[in-house]
Amino acid sequence: MDLDAVRTFVAAADAGRFQDAAAELAVTQQAVSKRIAALEKSLGARLFTRTARGAVLTGDGRAFLPHARELLRAELRALASVRGGPLRVDVIGRRLRPASLLRQFHEAHPDIELEVVTLFDTTAVRDGSVDASFRAVVALPEDLAAQWVFDEPIELLCGPAHPLARSSVTPAELAGHRLWLPGVVPGTEWGAYYAEFAAAFGLSIDAAGPNFGTEVVLDTIAESTEVATLIGAGSRVLWPPGHDLRRVPIEDPTPVYPHSLVWRRDNAHLGLAALRRHFADNERATDAWRPSWAQPSQTVPSTG
Repeated sequence: MDLDAVRTFVAAADAGRFQDAAAELAVTQQAVSKRIAALEKSLGARLFTRTARGAVLTGDGRAFLPHARELLRAELRALASVRGGPLRVDVIGRRLRPASLLRQFHEAHPDIELEVVTLFDTTAVRDGSVDASFRAVVALPEDLAAQWVFDEPIELLCGPAHPLARSSVTPAELAGHRLWLPGVVPGTEWGAYYAEFAAAFGLSIDAAGPNFGTEVVLDTIAESTEVATLIGAGSRVLWPPGHDLRRVPIEDPTPVYPHSLVWRRDNAHLGLAALRRHFADNERATDAWRPSWAQPSQTVPSTG
């Protein structure tokens, strides 16, 4: 199986548009289309449905996605077995805040060879596929270490006619409103975060329905006076001009998502040491709400 085609499929699935996947992979949109078409022919299944808004995974596409990610992890493990190579860091998604944090590190340390990947679980750190990953640390296996990196404020994203489309809101004011986050599922770190956030302020997080991607959520909230969603302040979310969506800061207190850097304790990559030092002096947010498992006293200290 062509791993470039698999990599292109995963990028398109994450981006929701072939155009964005092309930009991420530094290839033409035509190249993305050709790779996807070749992969679909190889599998004998249609992976995407093309719409005016972008590319939506079919049932076969959703079934294939976790296996595609595992193929890419296997590729990384194979490379790690025969060479040291660049510092490989997982940012989960290229539009999320950890990606920009890593870009800042690269700008400060252009001499360190860096490879950016987008995975979804810490097994890649444990098996050596990647050197480090940005996570919210709920629990940590003994063979891993973690260092707090950044508190990212959470914002409300809603349509212009939503009653909370104003300059700011408090967490308490979110109660009674439908907050739709279809990607928030039990067993994930973000699931644990939003579950505790909802319990703390009496909120209702709606994760119902299949997750057809960010574009579908944006289309829904753009026209709704009842539905909104929550996003990280550092997330790069794009929408058509006609949507006129509003990013509303949440204050008093501000909920923050605690990003940490996670690595395997026996990893001696020199670039990893530089990456840890780069974030060592960050200051934690004040007047902020964070879950109980992310309090400073529970953060695993950096060593070495």
